[in-house]
Amino acid sequence: MILKGSQRAGAKALADHLMNDRDNDHVTVLEVSGFMADDLHGALSEAYAISNATQCTQFMFSLSLNPPQDHVGSEQDFLDAADRAENALGLTGQPRAIIMHEKEGRRHAHVVWSRIDGDAMKAINLPHFKNKLTSLSRELYLDHGWVLPEGLQTHGGKSPLNFSLAEWQQAKRIGLDPREIKQVFRDAWERSDNIKSLSNALQERGYFLAKGDRRGFVAVDVNGAIYSLPKWIGEKSKAVTQKLGSPDGLSSVSDVRADIKSRVTDQLKSYIAETRSKHARDAQPLLEQKAEMVSKHRAERKALKDGQEKRWKEETKARLSRLNGGLRGLFDRITGKNSKTKDQIEAEAYQAAKRDQAQRDDLVLAQSKDRKVLQVQFVALRSKQKEDRKILARSISQFMTQRKRNQNRGLQKGLDVMPELRRSRGPDLSL
Repeated sequence: MILKGSQRAGAKALADHLMNDRDNDHVTVLEVSGFMADDLHGALSEAYAISNATQCTQFMFSLSLNPPQDHVGSEQDFLDAADRAENALGLTGQPRAIIMHEKEGRRHAHVVWSRIDGDAMKAINLPHFKNKLTSLSRELYLDHGWVLPEGLQTHGGKSPLNFSLAEWQQAKRIGLDPREIKQVFRDAWERSDNIKSLSNALQERGYFLAKGDRRGFVAVDVNGAIYSLPKWIGEKSKAVTQKLGSPDGLSSVSDVRADIKSRVTDQLKSYIAETRSKHARDAQPLLEQKAEMVSKHRAERKALKDGQEKRWKEETKARLSRLNGGLRGLFDRITGKNSKTKDQIEAEAYQAAKRDQAQRDDLVLAQSKDRKVLQVQFVALRSKQKEDRKILARSISQFMTQRKRNQNRGLQKGLDVMPELRRSRGPDLSL
């Protein structure tokens, strides 16, 4: 599993995020242990209250556990990984909660520990936790026989498609997949040998080079968002300067933004809005199928849960009925029969719990297969819309470039929108 962790505060915000069933098909509380409360919000609020007796602000450690895409993790897989992470990090015995999420046919989990040592009333230090988690990720891949991703291979190099959380959040704010954005920048960089060719390559996709206030070379998109060029192409600033020279000849960010704003016409905005609407309409049937499937799967899980709880109560009652009361019970305790019966009851209860766990895993696996069939259709639709976005982004650049040329020639009327724009019904550029 890929393990990513961080020290953090914000008990309520984290609990709200982990229990969010709007963005996840299913949310399951696998474990809440070591807390007085038995729900996630109560448990994390409890951790926060205890932290107030210390000087620690980041009183929680949050860890995400992501199996490979072709593997559906079982409850025991996540429990075992959480135990090993807990031991590697030095959090053994600390209160923790484990939440499982399922989305787009995949299952992953989150573990949250309290960092506050209740006896010493101080935070547990977690030195080099990133290195420890990377090592444990490699061990888990090898233990399960999964193919190691490049980032975990001994001699593997970092993929240019890897991106940081900050890059991901920036891309999400404008509604584009960051992997697409990074591919645009990397492709333009690799097929350019100077600042002019790079500028042209980026403009073909709707990005415009500018001189940043503090970051040297930056690019500005049609929404005015700024991208640090070295970060998004995956190169050091020194390498960028060596290839492109000084950014002093470029316009400032404010000038580029003003130029872009003046060149994006209402007519072009209407076509982008139409594209967004068409993509939404195309996706609606699949979204309805997804909603129906999620509702059905939740009902199946509730039925299984209710049935298991009913059976557990009946079996518990039957097991406890084997313990005699009164004089006979007293005689059983004297002879040791009572102790043997209790041991047998505990063993039977453990086996019953493992049986129920296996049933839940079997149901999840069966439902995941159904969800993956639907996900294939989602992937096909997204692929088509991605191509639409490429066509429209290129058309936007061509349209604005031609419009500027006409303005320079003293023409006052805008160009008609190109036929390619009419055909594309392209991307959602959030203009």
